[in-house]
Amino acid sequence: MLDSPLTSPPIHVLLLQCRSAPRMEAQERQCFLERGRLRPGQLHTVNVARGDTPAPSRLDEVDALLIGGAGKYSAAQTYPWTEPVHTLVREAVERRLPTLGSCWGHQVIARALGGEVVHDPERSELGCGWVELLDAGTQDPLFCRFPQRFRANMGHHDRVVALPPGATALAHNDQPHQAFRLADAPVYGTQFHSELDARRERERILVYREYYRTALPDEETVQRVLDNLADTTEVDNLLYDFLMTFVARPAPALSPAALLPPSGASVPSSTAESDQRRPEPSA
Repeated sequence: MLDSPLTSPPIHVLLLQCRSAPRMEAQERQCFLERGRLRPGQLHTVNVARGDTPAPSRLDEVDALLIGGAGKYSAAQTYPWTEPVHTLVREAVERRLPTLGSCWGHQVIARALGGEVVHDPERSELGCGWVELLDAGTQDPLFCRFPQRFRANMGHHDRVVALPPGATALAHNDQPHQAFRLADAPVYGTQFHSELDARRERERILVYREYYRTALPDEETVQRVLDNLADTTEVDNLLYDFLMTFVARPAPALSPAALLPPSGASVPSSTAESDQRRPEPSA
């Protein structure tokens, strides 16, 4: 892996996990390393499903907080570690620590800050689907490089039905809250999996196919979902762009609005920029 602005000098990131299966715990960590273009020593993990304590002090020596998925655990339910996780999220917001939640993490952030999450398997999404930016997304410093419509990898039974106070919706499909951000802190949530490319989504589907039995009732359906997987270039760059935008480049106190390009300024395309700066991740 080549040096990048995130590795030299190195930033440090905390990944909050909720994975009870060792294989998926390791796979998820690898996905965040790949998509964030980080070295293993830069990513520190807390896994509440394995009994780790998500103490706010864990934020003291990191530059950003990432929150992953959860497998069988629902963000709409309450577990012994739910309130400590919510406290960690609120502390990150209070510190204005760059924070991004993917799927379960998106739902956890919303619920921790006063939004509403429901368990709704009838409206689950699985595989690669289309997402569309809202007006706020086209003006957002992180999503403004995305095309109006883009494909993303998904897998969830829960969904956010009400955003927390101070949050702005950035993207939607037939579900209204595919991405959001807070107005006064660099805190984001994406319902789609910002850490999964097509290869990693395939791995995840094959492991969790029994969990998605309603969406995957037979082999034909499984194969159709797998065949529909595709490169999701913009989303594949999202974690790296997030860390570059809110950790590597600006002063920590900057809000998302302060990072918007000047009125009338052109924004480099995601493809052109990524061709110039994308080092190959290690295998």
